[in-house]
Amino acid sequence: MRTVTVVGASLAGLHAARGLRDQGYDGRLVIVGEERHRPYDRPPLSKEFLTATGEPDGGLGKLALTDPEDEAELDAEWLLGVRADRLDPASGAVGLADGRTLRTDGVVIATGAAPRTLRATALPGVHTLRTLDDARRLRAELRAAAARVVVIGAGFIGAEVASSCAALGLDVTVVEAAPLPLVPQLGERMAQACASLHAAHGVSLLCGTGVATLRGTDRVTGVELADGRVLPADVVVVGVGVRPVTGWLEGSGLALDDGVLCDEGCATALPGVVAVGDVARLARPGTGGTVRAEHWTSAAEQGAVAARNLLAGATVEPFGALPYFWSDQYGARIQFAGRREPGDTVRIAEGDSDKDAAGGFLAVYERDAIPTAVLAVNRPKPFTRLRRELARGPRLAVR
Repeated sequence: MRTVTVVGASLAGLHAARGLRDQGYDGRLVIVGEERHRPYDRPPLSKEFLTATGEPDGGLGKLALTDPEDEAELDAEWLLGVRADRLDPASGAVGLADGRTLRTDGVVIATGAAPRTLRATALPGVHTLRTLDDARRLRAELRAAAARVVVIGAGFIGAEVASSCAALGLDVTVVEAAPLPLVPQLGERMAQACASLHAAHGVSLLCGTGVATLRGTDRVTGVELADGRVLPADVVVVGVGVRPVTGWLEGSGLALDDGVLCDEGCATALPGVVAVGDVARLARPGTGGTVRAEHWTSAAEQGAVAARNLLAGATVEPFGALPYFWSDQYGARIQFAGRREPGDTVRIAEGDSDKDAAGGFLAVYERDAIPTAVLAVNRPKPFTRLRRELARGPRLAVR
């Protein structure tokens, strides 16, 4: 391959680019990014970036994932602040929104995901949080006489934003349409334990009701719920999930279904095209299913695998890393690793999740007495040990 184009200047895109160089690719490497920023770390945006004292500098600062030495070793052409709007595999071209066309032999799709929105999201005072620019706008408003914040959605982003707003001394209410947040990820019992962190830190959690509309004319003034209640709000943060950015791939011949469909090694059905990160939906061998992971670790680890398979021209290495994610809320570190399925039982190995989740606990999920996953709140050392053991295979016996 003489030219490889990475579409998405993201964590996943950066790791794919590094993977290409690490595996000996010495051709032309182009990285296209819709944002004007070089790759940066997103997890802090909902946490310490919002709560830090002082004013953030105009650059990336500690969020930057590269430095000048890294970028020199990468030897890539950076095309930033421009969006890719089409892929034509037949002619080997990536089209850009500014009219340019990039001829390329290989393509890494790393366009990630964009926040889902509600009607009236464009109303001043209403925010989504995905990018650094989103975080800067939200940070400014939280410090500009905001007193009441309503967070719509109690997933990880919503919970982290609520935690940050509470730390700033604001009055915070979280609205969740489901009867309980995070049940698909954690199961009902553990989801209840983690949800209890909100009340323990003075944040109201309203579950089982959706949002009817947002109120306000010149800017948001309240959130009207489906049950008729109205919550006054100076700032509203919408965290109701994301959708993979695949619109630019329509008509390319790629199979799209809530992401770019790939085999177990990040390779698509089109030669010379792989996908990584939030946009990639990978096959799960032996299950007949697929999975799209929206977690930092998956985005970071898929890059090297995708790069190897792209250069090989076939899938010579599957992506088999154990799923892992974490969240920081109200001073608690929540960590999860493994593959929990409905019907798995839960055993508390340390602490007491029912009485004091904030005090920390360690929970092991099991199927037929074999551990399948582990959840920890403020138990980093035993969690790390069990995560490693889970990664070794299903013969683990956790005591």
